Amino acid sequence: MLSLLSLFLTSLLISSFPVLEVSAASVILYNKCSHPVWPGIQPGAGRPLLARGGFKLPPNKAYALQLPPLWSGRFWGRHGCAFDASGRGRCATGDCGGSLFCNGIGGTPPATLAEFTFGQDQDFYDVSLVDGYNLPISITPFKGSGKCSRAGCVSDLNLMCPVGLQVRSQDKSVVACKSACSAFNSPRYCCTGSYGTPQACKPTAYSRIFKTACPKAYSYAYDDPTSIATCTKANYLVTFCPRRRR
Repeated sequence: MLSLLSLFLTSLLISSFPVLEVSAASVILYNKCSHPVWPGIQPGAGRPLLARGGFKLPPNKAYALQLPPLWSGRFWGRHGCAFDASGRGRCATGDCGGSLFCNGIGGTPPATLAEFTFGQDQDFYDVSLVDGYNLPISITPFKGSGKCSRAGCVSDLNLMCPVGLQVRSQDKSVVACKSACSAFNSPRYCCTGSYGTPQACKPTAYSRIFKTACPKAYSYAYDDPTSIATCTKANYLVTFCPRRRR
């Protein structure tokens, strides 16, 4: 269930953005973290870039995007960022080429991803930890039809990240958790080579840690059955830190 604040925010922002076409959807990015988040946006192949691919989103603020019909792409949260007046700088996690505006470049792993494919009759969406984890993210559909379940990873995996996967800041705190693929570059963990099929690539001890903490998120490449959600003609709320981080 959305909180009263989220419901109010959602209705306010949706009313401020006119629907361009019947098949178009709105995505609202809402920062519920106690610190700023710099959302990154990467469109799928051949799809238009949105909001130049990135911007700063202060705590308790939201940004509404009107998506073109049949858009696909991914959103993620960068944090620990500093940029100069020209938009050059870097982020502690999720950095996209040292630029405020990602301009089609993906985030440097590890980063939690919110992924969407909007169809004419049905949308597909998920939260993925395949590229690792940096921030909690949830996807909440509204005004749609179908099962329209919530997707996400609301647990703080940085608190339970195995030592071999940890990314630490200068003050030695864990700021992100690598995937086993990124950490060890092994076909077994990356589902490549002889492990490149669903039959050969199975959950590992590392992916099970992710799955136990976040059962509604992709934990490895072939984690499809419990990770992809669908909805029809919905709008979506993507929340960073659904449970406020202290």
